[in-house]
Amino acid sequence: MIILLAIYMIAGYWATGRTIYADKILIGTWSNIFLRRVIMGTLLGVVLIPWAILKGRR
Repeated sequence: MIILLAIYMIAGYWATGRTIYADKILIGTWSNIFLRRVIMGTLLGVVLIPWAILKGRR
């Protein structure tokens, strides 16, 4: 179960970078940006992961 959660969080982090933060310059500390992307990816991963996969196929 923990392995699936880790995979989901990694995929959500990736999807957040491909969708919400695509072509944006992020200002802040590395840890602040990382945590923001992890939280957004975890909470919105159900929507962002398929969106990022479809966006990558273009």
